[in-house]
Amino acid sequence: MSRISIKVLETEFQKAEALAMEAINATLGLPTVIEVERIRDMEKIKKYNIPETPGLVINNKVKVYGRVPKFEEIKKWVREEYNAAGAN
Repeated sequence: MSRISIKVLETEFQKAEALAMEAINATLGLPTVIEVERIRDMEKIKKYNIPETPGLVINNKVKVYGRVPKFEEIKKWVREEYNAAGAN
């Protein structure tokens, strides 16, 4: 079974939780294991070289930063990563 890693880069708890839930909802229906990590420590966030939060990382690829992505964008990125892993 494939695995998708999602990291939410955001210092504010409520914003991090909201973005994490959107990301989780975007994976519904995929036969895969989802790992979601909320990174709120600014020193750890800096390691991703993003100039501003929030940020969304899927399978170690920064997909967006500096804005909250739309649900459809997240869903598209998740599906791209799922397909790139060779899962159908």
